[in-house]
Amino acid sequence: MAETSFDLIIVGSGPGGYVAAIRAAQLKLSVAVVEREHLGGICLNWGCIPTKALLRSSEINHLLHNLDAFGFSAKDISFDLAKIVKRSRGVAGQLSNGVKFLLKKNKVTVFDATARLDGVAGGLRKLKLEKDGKPVGDLTAKNVILATGARARSVPGLEPDGKLIWTYKEAMVPASMPKWLLVVGSGAIGIEFASFYRNLGAEVIVVEMLDRILPVEDEEISAFARKSFEKQGMKIITSATVKEAKRGADSVVVTIDVKGKTETVTVDRVIVAIGIVGNVENLGLEGTKIKVDRTHVGIDEHMFTGEPGVYAIGDLVGPPWLAHKASHEGVLCVEHIAGIKGVHKLDTDNIPGCTYCMPQVASVGLTEAKAKAAGYELKVGHFPYIGNGKAIALGEPEGMIKTVFDAKTGALLGAHMIGAEVTELIQGYVIGKTLETTEAELMATIFPHPTLSETMHEAVLDAYGRAIHF
Repeated sequence: MAETSFDLIIVGSGPGGYVAAIRAAQLKLSVAVVEREHLGGICLNWGCIPTKALLRSSEINHLLHNLDAFGFSAKDISFDLAKIVKRSRGVAGQLSNGVKFLLKKNKVTVFDATARLDGVAGGLRKLKLEKDGKPVGDLTAKNVILATGARARSVPGLEPDGKLIWTYKEAMVPASMPKWLLVVGSGAIGIEFASFYRNLGAEVIVVEMLDRILPVEDEEISAFARKSFEKQGMKIITSATVKEAKRGADSVVVTIDVKGKTETVTVDRVIVAIGIVGNVENLGLEGTKIKVDRTHVGIDEHMFTGEPGVYAIGDLVGPPWLAHKASHEGVLCVEHIAGIKGVHKLDTDNIPGCTYCMPQVASVGLTEAKAKAAGYELKVGHFPYIGNGKAIALGEPEGMIKTVFDAKTGALLGAHMIGAEVTELIQGYVIGKTLETTEAELMATIFPHPTLSETMHEAVLDAYGRAIHF
């Protein structure tokens, strides 16, 4: 008979939940995970990973249409959308199975069900499990971590129907290629899909309510990205909202309000990417001390919810909505539960953000505007990809690195990047910030040549008037 009482039960197996479970097992806690659908959660199955597989395919299509620049030629270039989707789903399935293997390897018990809090008995938290609406068992644990994640936000008039108006799920498994696509929202999710479909040949319109795309990024990076996307043929409309979407048999007529003036466009499909809401329903939060604010669970620095024995992590607890943030929270939470001494607090200023469009965007820390608003006296550096030998050799001269330093202490306050492979480069600055590195250590660091990473060094040097190659 399966065990029903554990040191720790984790509800949800996304990047927060499964990582927390493995860390708990390493610390010799008996652990169970309750997962209602796919191991690995949204990220591995319908988010971070399969979208990167799709984007890789679109990048290859872009290269195939620019072979002449590299001395090649090819005739009758085409793609098979079904195979592109199949590969993406295969990658997701492989990684989900990988999570299953890791949990088994670490002796984590997995329950295929939903779970909700059901009070306390004998000092232990009780959980009721259900599958397809029917009770399937009860579990108890000393502690519970809620890691149920989030889902796409829906707005009146743009409710997804699975055919004409899509969420990220439908956008990842298109049955056919839309000729015209409208993307509502220009955050990471919206822009990545816009980039994917544009590089496969779709005409793409992006509508953003705020005055610039990628609004969480530094203003200079946003402006650079917009210029690049428009050069690729995207139409970008900012300071705009969708007022109406009339669905036809196989198209949508969309009315857009731009600063009080309206325009109408007809598109084949609409992708809604305007944020997410936490999965707080049916968790048994009623009657507990757990506070929910705008669909997100409130926590303290140890991910404690205020309800004895109940913690929460990941997208469920709010921004930044990032898989690596969830994983890190999971580790910190478990180490606190296990009584590990000296567990550090999560510093959100040291969490990098990445957008895998073309060109890629990555950042960490404060933007220049936020640093100024915080009262810092600044030194700001820039370095363009066109000044980097490796970027030119790769045929990727479009990009920029920006650094923001505290002029008084030399502390790196923020770094902002756009260009080829910046999502791989950003970790250098993240390590620097985590180690509280100053400009002196960064300038004294030797960067290998020829590499794209040299742009990072030059952007540090430029903040202090010492750039060499530009």
